[in-house]
Amino acid sequence: MPTLETVERFVARVEQNAHTEAIAEFYTPDASMQENQAPPRRGRDALMAGEAKVMARAKSLTSECVRPVFISGDKVVIRWIFNFTWADGSTTRMEELAWQRWEGERIAEETFFYDPAQRTPVPAQP
Repeated sequence: MPTLETVERFVARVEQNAHTEAIAEFYTPDASMQENQAPPRRGRDALMAGEAKVMARAKSLTSECVRPVFISGDKVVIRWIFNFTWADGSTTRMEELAWQRWEGERIAEETFFYDPAQRTPVPAQP
């Protein structure tokens, strides 16, 4: 199970918008991520590539952890708010819960729960 210090370091990396780096530093090699009930994506390298692809589309991003973070044994739940500004000027505000299963000090499994309607960008204002 993770220590509070490790979880706090993970949160800090995400809040620094170092999303791809956080995957490299805090996920197991065979980790999985799942969006709501979609099939999970597997393997740290694939997760990093997917994250890098999303980050490349963003002109800017703010990432905020809404406290408290819940830790119970090897399970962690984090509430996140992400504000994206895309290259075309449109914006997306995502609020989600991330449920994680840790193996020691690394995330082995993560599922994101959110309203999919949030994924529709708001067009840029003229």
